[in-house]
Amino acid sequence: MESEFIYHVTTSYAWEEAVAKQSYMPKDFEKDGFIHCSIERQIEGVLERFYQGQTGLVKLKIEKAKVQRPVLFELADDLNELFPHIYGTLNLDSVVEVTPI
Repeated sequence: MESEFIYHVTTSYAWEEAVAKQSYMPKDFEKDGFIHCSIERQIEGVLERFYQGQTGLVKLKIEKAKVQRPVLFELADDLNELFPHIYGTLNLDSVVEVTPI
């Protein structure tokens, strides 16, 4: 069964900025065209591949049904695994938990 939650890793600074602006858009959005997310079991690998040695990170737990933009599960060819991508700005009311990493 597919989970009702997806996850996104960002910096606590970027999250604080989002709260002040009342919407979240990562700095890579312009380049990628979507917000990279994961399902829970993928988080550890994402942290190892992209965030090694970084501090000040938070994990956003996002209720998929509340996201106001399209959420598509797409294949990461190099891993042969599907990852959720949000095509647009993340509305903050879809974030149900923010956990320091």
